[in-house]
Amino acid sequence: MKTVSLKIDDSIFGETEKILSRIKIPRNRYINEAIDYYNRLQRRHILEKKLKTESGLVKKDSLNILKEFERIDYVD
Repeated sequence: MKTVSLKIDDSIFGETEKILSRIKIPRNRYINEAIDYYNRLQRRHILEKKLKTESGLVKKDSLNILKEFERIDYVD
């Protein structure tokens, strides 16, 4: 494990301490779980942005292919 020193806003720290007193888990565990959750959220945002970008790159080709398929269907 790595040791990290960080500064937390007083209001966030106070709210965290209130929550920790009720849920009875160590502060370190709580912060680790919060960072893990936020990392997963950020990975999803990064993936979403990447998919939107890549989707935009192939949009025109996809529409052209779709039009070709529609023409094939009407020939029969």
